[in-house]
Amino acid sequence: MEYINKIANLQDYVLNNANQYFEMVVYSVFSFLVPFFIGHPQIAVGIIVNAMLIVSALNLKGAKLLPIIILPSIAMVSRGLLFGPFTIYLVYLLPFIWIGNTLIILCFKFFKLRLKKNYWFTLVLGAAFKSGFLFLAAFALYSLGIIPAVFLTAMGIMQLITALLGGTAAYAVHNAKKHLG
Repeated sequence: MEYINKIANLQDYVLNNANQYFEMVVYSVFSFLVPFFIGHPQIAVGIIVNAMLIVSALNLKGAKLLPIIILPSIAMVSRGLLFGPFTIYLVYLLPFIWIGNTLIILCFKFFKLRLKKNYWFTLVLGAAFKSGFLFLAAFALYSLGIIPAVFLTAMGIMQLITALLGGTAAYAVHNAKKHLG
């Protein structure tokens, strides 16, 4: 557990505590409000949320990542529009979505920041881990008759696509921010 905490505290560049809290609030508010203002299509919301997850992974440390991991899916359930009458089933997926979000963050922390691997390699690996995990979770829940089949695509290929596109957006945002600040 101590090793994971050490990984979670890595940053691409040093931000003082006040700047980290400021960014945490901005990313958290943005990731929570995006589902309310955009809502549809899933691809647009997913790209923005994944971009926020990745930029947060590169900038924030430790527990400051938790709101960005948790809030977007809570907002989606609260809004109740993404899957229409199927939104209630999203509740069963919440813990898995949180783990998936954590996986992509930890991939960036470990591979990009700790091992100094290429950004694009890290993005593909992180997107594959997140989407693969979410698909397997959705498949297990579908197989048990807990959720409908509509979630298999949403938690599989759509997660992969939105993570890759969100990571591409995050690359541009992070590099611009890094060079301006």
